[in-house]
Amino acid sequence: MKFTRRRFGGLAIAGASVPVTGLAQDISLLDVQRAALSGTTSEFDAAMARIKERGNPDMAAALIVSLRFSRSRGVQIADALKSITSEDHFTDWFEWMLWQERNPQIKPHADFPTFKREVLLRVDENFADFLRPEHIQPEAMRIRLEEISWGGVVKDGIPSLDNPDLLEAAEADYLRGDDLVFGVSINGDTRAYPLRIMGWHEMFNEVIGGVPVALAYCTLCGSGILFETQVSGRPKPLVFGSSGFLYRSNKLMFDRETNSLWNQYTGKPVVGPLVGSGIELKQRPVVITTWDNWKAANPSTKVLSLDTGHRRDYGSGVVYNDYFASPDLMFPAQVDQRQHAQKDYIFTVRQFGAARAWPLDAFVGMPVINDAIAGTPLLLIGDAETRSVRAYERSDHTFTPTAGRLQDQNGGEWRVTEDALVGPEGARLPRVAGHISYWFAWDNYLGDAATVYQG
Repeated sequence: MKFTRRRFGGLAIAGASVPVTGLAQDISLLDVQRAALSGTTSEFDAAMARIKERGNPDMAAALIVSLRFSRSRGVQIADALKSITSEDHFTDWFEWMLWQERNPQIKPHADFPTFKREVLLRVDENFADFLRPEHIQPEAMRIRLEEISWGGVVKDGIPSLDNPDLLEAAEADYLRGDDLVFGVSINGDTRAYPLRIMGWHEMFNEVIGGVPVALAYCTLCGSGILFETQVSGRPKPLVFGSSGFLYRSNKLMFDRETNSLWNQYTGKPVVGPLVGSGIELKQRPVVITTWDNWKAANPSTKVLSLDTGHRRDYGSGVVYNDYFASPDLMFPAQVDQRQHAQKDYIFTVRQFGAARAWPLDAFVGMPVINDAIAGTPLLLIGDAETRSVRAYERSDHTFTPTAGRLQDQNGGEWRVTEDALVGPEGARLPRVAGHISYWFAWDNYLGDAATVYQG
């Protein structure tokens, strides 16, 4: 079936009912919200009338939840939404979520956290691990509860790979040469993780080169980010999984020690016990490239085995194929598309107290870019076709590609490695962590506080 975003908008779940205790005129507004989703016909009608009579948009968040999960009451719910917001997106949950993102000044009713928690626990009772009442109050969160979306799976429904089996490069006969892999090298320990496998798991927890790390891969926002998981002040490395929740079409991962929810894109906790801890996960370099290119540059690499312990179709071009081929998003996220389409690829660096993005098409016909971030000179080496970009500090050097080699302004030749640029007399310029992403994710999380390379 051809992918369209609308296919994923109006989901309904069996049993998504919450208790309603009756609807007298003095009924609590929590029960009004419950009746909007799962009351009897008379209770539902009374709830809609009460919401319209109040005329307060603080009920919009609850109605939008009900719109998504209701099987047959969408038209009446949409009419109530129109009445209290003076907007009209009919029964389009996707557009109502975008409206909600555009209007942060509209605060949900004080009973909304209780209502939304009840609904989500009907999807999966294990969501209670993340939605403890004290942690989902607006003042306790770093994101808006009303914008947290169920992603269509239960907790760990997308299972992480924890210390998975690896093969020698020569044993990986299941891979095609043009298959894309995440390439990682830490302290001489070099590994490849094919996207055709990682798309089904979206997370690995590993120790590479003696460093505990997790690769958080959000297929929806096109970003695989390698984080160090040993955090200062904590005795053990954090271990991450996929919560089943999204925020603006970006996955919310969780740590298994505290069940805090984390923004995959920023590496910061946003809901739960670790909010306010000041923790921000440190990034490590990772590159996307073809298996052939990675293996040629790193012949001693190990590579992820197909024996993951899970039954999935790990064939080339299988996982999320329709989504990757479409210009649409699967879940709602507001995005400025005046300069870049929402699913244009970019390479991002968040280091040196700043953030900067380079559109992948900037590397077409120009594989080497001399640039800077926050006053730190950078060299970027990229290939738009294979989605491969590496960034390095360049000090006072300016580089040009010449006959397949990298030369500085004095004619000195430099060798590109996964750790550093290596130049005359053993000079080294260190690698800088960065990652690929869709434009919309960057625009949502860093667009106002970052810069973009213009060419």
